[in-house]
Amino acid sequence: MFKLIVAVIAVPLAGVLIAAALKPDSFSVQRSTRIDATPETIFALINDLHQFNRWNPYERKDPAIKGRYSGPASGVGAAHAWESAKVGTGRMEISSSSPPSKVEMKLEFIKPFKATHQVEFAMAPTATATEVSWTMSGAMPFISKVMSVFVSMDQMIGKDFEDGLANLKTIAEQPSTTESSRADSPQSTRTHNEEQS
Repeated sequence: MFKLIVAVIAVPLAGVLIAAALKPDSFSVQRSTRIDATPETIFALINDLHQFNRWNPYERKDPAIKGRYSGPASGVGAAHAWESAKVGTGRMEISSSSPPSKVEMKLEFIKPFKATHQVEFAMAPTATATEVSWTMSGAMPFISKVMSVFVSMDQMIGKDFEDGLANLKTIAEQPSTTESSRADSPQSTRTHNEEQS
């Protein structure tokens, strides 16, 4: 009887481990949306982490989340660390900034598990709007492969990306946001300075 119980447990477990071993060593999850705003407007809402957290879906999951900003106000080196009972503990830092088309970040998770992933936001203008994509990629250690047998990375975070992009779209398409972005653009600043001279 004991051997039968062991077999009943061991066979499915072996199947899970084999399935996990066959999983790829890395992952990539991407979501995209169309936003009726300029790349400059959208870029400003990503490149400044204070603005980023206005639409960040993970910040919205826990109103009691504790955060701390460090580094420059925006661009390369700008960082934000957070601690939350609901979304864990971690840190993000902008590693590359190419106005107004791309922002890359290093994303470090500390709790409930340790992992380091790369995040990329890309903005591509169209005739009437901007196509925005949010991509996260990284390595898949064996424990992550085991978890992905039951729930894929796409299933785990894809919906969050969709919610975040919807939040970004709502904010970016507000008239006040668009006007503020135009006022802060280099061309607008240069014109203003010339009028003052």
